[in-house]
Amino acid sequence: MRMSKEAFDILLAKISPFITTCDTIMRDAIPAKIKLEITLTYLATGNSFRTLQRQFRVSRPAISKFIPKVCDAIYVALKEYIKVPENHTQWQIIENGFRQRWNFPRCYGAIDGKHFNIRAPANCGSDYFNYKGTNSIIMMAVVDYNYCFTYINIGCNGRQSDGGVFLNSLLYDALENDLLPADGFIVGDDAFPLKKYLMKPYSRISLTKGQKIFNYRLSRARRIVENAFGILVSRFRVFEKPMSCLPSTVDKIIRTCCALHNWLRITSASNYMPRGSIDEEDIDNGCITQGSWRNDITNIPRSTSGGTSNHSSRYARQIRDMLCDYFVGEGAVPWQERMIY
Repeated sequence: MRMSKEAFDILLAKISPFITTCDTIMRDAIPAKIKLEITLTYLATGNSFRTLQRQFRVSRPAISKFIPKVCDAIYVALKEYIKVPENHTQWQIIENGFRQRWNFPRCYGAIDGKHFNIRAPANCGSDYFNYKGTNSIIMMAVVDYNYCFTYINIGCNGRQSDGGVFLNSLLYDALENDLLPADGFIVGDDAFPLKKYLMKPYSRISLTKGQKIFNYRLSRARRIVENAFGILVSRFRVFEKPMSCLPSTVDKIIRTCCALHNWLRITSASNYMPRGSIDEEDIDNGCITQGSWRNDITNIPRSTSGGTSNHSSRYARQIRDMLCDYFVGEGAVPWQERMIY
């Protein structure tokens, strides 16, 4: 995960009080530093407990017991780095980022859902079985303009769709009750319902030129969340193969990796996400240079399938049409027509 020694020492100082145990008359306690080293190695490599046992000379039962506890401690120490904005100023910073860097005004985040593969728990039936023929746990996330997670919802089983997870989340209730500033929205793909606070692409059937441009501009803004998930998986290789932990432990692993991602992105960006790691766009012609994460990983958690039966409201369609007019008018960028053909 490209963590520097200085960052490791800072993290160790934050969580040591929560993971340090006392020696007994039978044996010495495992030092907090070793526990953190083993946990971070597991998250960064996905190595088996047997491999970690040989590498660190710590027993597999001990490793399986303290990794969830260390994950809890890391998340508690870093959870302040994953939070929904609490005031107008914080929201405005995100909106300015999408407006200036991605030419998408009034946008306050990009939303998507991803599968993280697991080994089916005992007696779970088909609860975690997804449309791709694997077992998984879904994470729903909103990402800001800087590739940081502002909201995460973890734990839904793989049978559900993006839209279904969203409609049953606390985020949905908050958005329905005016979480975002007036006239603001987040952007998502076809799996989500069209709402006044959630913009999605036009249907791909018989699109006008303006609608094609809108879809392209929205896809540029949505690329943020795709890259955030890509970097997460390329840095934390524990996600590259099905996790054999209990679902509750998988939840802890995912949220811990998200907290570490945000913390390292904010405090150690040059190490964690050096130039070339993410998709980069030539501002003069709109051409995309793909980020190295696309080649670094072999198993990208893909977006969940299926949509919802929710019908878009007239007001939401009006907002989308107004944005469409803006993108072909005063809000146009020089290269956009070239990108839709």
